[in-house]
Amino acid sequence: MTDITTRVRDVLPAVRADLENLVRIESVWADPDRRGEVQRSAEEVAKLLSEAGFGDVRIVAEGGAPAVIAHHPPPPGAPTVLLYAHHDVQPEGDRSQWYSEPFEPTERDGRLYGRGTADDKAGIATHLAAFRAHGGNPPVGVTVFVEGEEESGSPSLSRLLAAHRDALAADVIVIADSDNWSTEVPSLTVSLRGLADCIVEVATLDHGLHSGMWGGVVPDALSVLVRLLASLHDDEGNVAVDGLHESTAAPVEYTPERVRADTGLLDGVQEIGSGSVAQRLWAKPAITVVGIDTTPIAKASNTLTPCARAKVSMRVAPGGDAAEHLAALTRHLEQHTPWGAQVTVTPGDVGEPYAIDPSGPVYDAARAAFRQAWGNDAIDAGVGGSIPFIAAFASAFPDAKILVTGVEDPDTQAHSINESLHLGVLERAATAEALLLDRLARSDRQIAT
Repeated sequence: MTDITTRVRDVLPAVRADLENLVRIESVWADPDRRGEVQRSAEEVAKLLSEAGFGDVRIVAEGGAPAVIAHHPPPPGAPTVLLYAHHDVQPEGDRSQWYSEPFEPTERDGRLYGRGTADDKAGIATHLAAFRAHGGNPPVGVTVFVEGEEESGSPSLSRLLAAHRDALAADVIVIADSDNWSTEVPSLTVSLRGLADCIVEVATLDHGLHSGMWGGVVPDALSVLVRLLASLHDDEGNVAVDGLHESTAAPVEYTPERVRADTGLLDGVQEIGSGSVAQRLWAKPAITVVGIDTTPIAKASNTLTPCARAKVSMRVAPGGDAAEHLAALTRHLEQHTPWGAQVTVTPGDVGEPYAIDPSGPVYDAARAAFRQAWGNDAIDAGVGGSIPFIAAFASAFPDAKILVTGVEDPDTQAHSINESLHLGVLERAATAEALLLDRLARSDRQIAT
């Protein structure tokens, strides 16, 4: 299998060039003005897969963004492996905060900067490299599924899975959209938190009032909203909503120094919550206020604000039910609104958490491939973020084994400014996937050894 390592290294320059071309396409499905770019991105992905040797390549859509399905049939008796990635990306945010243009890939200090370099166009690059390393003729069947709206919550994924179930059916599903413990130590993601969000609006007046005339007698909506949002946490920063689920995280060491290094926590700012970092990050619920609508400072006057609203996002621990958690959050907001203010809670998106039992020959094969490619054993890690489509895959293909891997590392800054890919991680991730395809072609007895 050493030859596979060499072949991955040989194909990487061309794979990197293809990745850079994909990054230059502004495939932001959340921006209606750039949906043409998402179509162009899908066409480029389809072209790359066709050129790599996939004989059956289709661009499909079921009322949402274009996705790409490519299939290479298995040799007789061999399993089929589904390789997942997504070609849509997050909006770039304030371009002035990027060190280089967000859609012009730029290398600095062994990292490739640009929106989508890691999340998740590098997932596409990983699949291309693994397939090309086998000369376009791997020892297993390979289906590649590249989604186009993951960053918008995958709203049409269930329809895609239903409409193309036969084309996507597989024995093993590899989802390349997660993190690694470090640039030198890989991870197999074994749990992910779910997601539930809502918009809460409070109102106290039918029109604004002079704050000098009525301040101190009549509550303004923004003060009501601030007090209401503060009730979501206790003094330690633990979530204070009743009825939420908590699970158990793996006993891995996550030091305070690493927290500060990985997050950019400012001097003097303390961590919140109780329990280990892994427990708080992977196995407990979390609530974040992600946006507020009120009068901007530039337009502020001495006026009591009649209404204000906020978007509240909750992460649901593995084992919890996202819809039930959203109901609990709604009850809390309705019951804790101060001073009799009117409150309206509008439910938003929900995505279920997921936990994987990482035992058996498929996971043994993955760990062996990671060990050989990285030179270190993979850590079974949780992820604090949500990938709701994993639960959708598990429901659609209950007999398939799901491996959640990725090309990100703690410095990737996915979704943030200056997103980047560590080029050494790309090589190791591609090598591990190529080795995995080889190992999965063996008998169960051989895979387990």
